Amino acid sequence: MTEHESAANEASASASPDAGDEGASQQYLSFFLGGQEYGTDILRVQEIKGWDTVTRVPYSPDFILGVINLRGAIVPVVDLRVRFALESAPFDTATVVIVVRVAGARGERIVGLVVDAVSDVYSFSAEDIQPPPEAVGTLDQMYVLGLAKLGDKLVIILDIERLVISSVLGDIKAA
Repeated sequence: MTEHESAANEASASASPDAGDEGASQQYLSFFLGGQEYGTDILRVQEIKGWDTVTRVPYSPDFILGVINLRGAIVPVVDLRVRFALESAPFDTATVVIVVRVAGARGERIVGLVVDAVSDVYSFSAEDIQPPPEAVGTLDQMYVLGLAKLGDKLVIILDIERLVISSVLGDIKAA
């Protein structure tokens, strides 16, 4: 190994982030619902699709719009506006389905989440995310990991695993 290769290997080894670093940041996909910006762990996002029709399944909860066929997989689609008891709004060209993958008791789950629009990808360190205030309702707080400060605005960071598992199973205790 030449001196140059050795120096390059040392530099890349020192540039590799250590999973135990306190200052390590994590990336979040942000999206809008009712004018508020939310974020979810980008590693849970499989893809983002434009809004399309769904097949309604009888006797599903009102926040489950139906299912879609995603390359052979039947995927339930959750309307986050309804799930969060927000005012309804018509779907338009900005409306998208964020397809996420989460671990469940019976293996990995794939679920589509309908949101008003996708915003950006942000990197937040653990220090950037504050716990939600106790004034937030217990049901809502269950799905909120924290609030990230971004300049003069706040991004609500969701616990997408709890949200998806409780939405798909229809049982808050499942979370």
